[in-house]
Amino acid sequence: MIFPIVYNSVIIILRTCFTTIALSYLPVWLTLDYLSDLMYTIDMIITVHTGYLDQGIMIRDVNQLKKHYLHSKRFLRDVASLLPTDLLYFVFGIQTPMVRINRLLRIPRLNEALDRMETRTSYPNTFRISKLMIYIFVLIHWNACLYFALSSYIGFGSDRWVYPNTTNPEFASMRRQYFYCFWFSAQIFTTVGDNLLPEREEEFLFMIADLLIAVLVFASIVGNVGNVITSLRDRDNVFFPNHELVKAYLRSHHISKELRQRIDNWYQHLYINKKIMRENEILQQLPVHLRTEIAVSVHLPTLSKVTIFQSCEKSLLEELVLKLNPQVFSPGEYVCRKGDVGHEMYIIKEGKLAVVADDGVTEFAVLSEGNFFGEISILNIKGNKSGNRRTANIRSIGYADLFSLSKEDLTDVLSEFPAAKCHLEEKGRQILVKMGMLEESGDGVEVEVENVEIKIQRLEKNLEILQTKLARLMMELESSNRKMQARVVQLEWEVAALGTKVDSFTSHRRLLHFS
Repeated sequence: MIFPIVYNSVIIILRTCFTTIALSYLPVWLTLDYLSDLMYTIDMIITVHTGYLDQGIMIRDVNQLKKHYLHSKRFLRDVASLLPTDLLYFVFGIQTPMVRINRLLRIPRLNEALDRMETRTSYPNTFRISKLMIYIFVLIHWNACLYFALSSYIGFGSDRWVYPNTTNPEFASMRRQYFYCFWFSAQIFTTVGDNLLPEREEEFLFMIADLLIAVLVFASIVGNVGNVITSLRDRDNVFFPNHELVKAYLRSHHISKELRQRIDNWYQHLYINKKIMRENEILQQLPVHLRTEIAVSVHLPTLSKVTIFQSCEKSLLEELVLKLNPQVFSPGEYVCRKGDVGHEMYIIKEGKLAVVADDGVTEFAVLSEGNFFGEISILNIKGNKSGNRRTANIRSIGYADLFSLSKEDLTDVLSEFPAAKCHLEEKGRQILVKMGMLEESGDGVEVEVENVEIKIQRLEKNLEILQTKLARLMMELESSNRKMQARVVQLEWEVAALGTKVDSFTSHRRLLHFS
């Protein structure tokens, strides 16, 4: 519907005011007129068969759709926009296309289309600016047409303000007429340049109206551009950490210049490569199932590359995906050191890491995108000689984007998937056997004791929660009992009072009877 509505909005006023243009291309205009009418009619047919939401439920029944559309104000507006006002050509002549002005009643349909496009585009701010410029263009176009019509009414060339005399060959062509009027109108609305001083009352009124509209246009431009800039700044604040606050903190605490330079380089890396560090905050407003689907589509392929998670059930991986935390390491920064206790595993999303010796210079291997390490440290496997400690020094070569998965998160997820827990532990044992880091004869008493202590702590925590709930229920029961007793006492008083009234009424009737 964008084409026919924009066509009517621009061409109807153009043909009305510039009669030379209207008559010179009359067959073209008539063809486009009735083509747009045909599109209006098709739009009504499509609208009858378009579903609508009723209390969140999509209505698709044809009978309900017809009833909903035929009893709406939109149907009346659509019918009015297709009334055969072209028959007035026989009264006013073919050179008066203003008889089709009712076609502009479909403009709300254009606004609906633009709003839906804005919600679907990946660049909403650019779209808003473009839409504003189109509106301003149409406004200047209408004003240019009205200026030419007013000049024709006053008389071409009668003074300096109106359009020059069309008998002059320089101003006689249709192209010059339109471009001159458009330039004149744009000059007024943009308040750029010196406007010609009007001389007649009609000219003064036209200029006053134009200047008032120009104020609104200027305010709209400034307001919309300001909103776009604000939204861009808000977007950056949501996507990236606030660099200015960190700078102020570093200055106030007199941090060394070298460390400040490293921090500045880290921020620069985030901005240049459009790294997002606050995914959880950005997606926080979405429902849980939508957040899960987004996380699965973004991170599941990466998680599936980890050896111990391969062939695991999809529901387990979906739970683990929500636990992944993105991290960025700077050049030369150690991800882990040999002998450290491992509390998380890492998956390389982007960048390169080096496995280095204790001197920090000798490189044994280079890990790149898709590699992972530390997966054994987050599994409590009996007989692990390393005791869940890191067995190598791993340092970032450049900027590296990693995903980390903590031992606590994995333990919480595996508590709901006991079969997967056994499967992962078995895979971990196989890896340790290949590395020669598994004690086959070991009892793993310490690990077992640790597991028992964890279970006892969990049971104690659950018991405390149950005790709190029981105390709350007892208090609610006692409160309800007191309210019930008070209600019973009140009812007894009301019954006693009612019995007294009945006795007095009976005595009164007896006295009347004896009387």
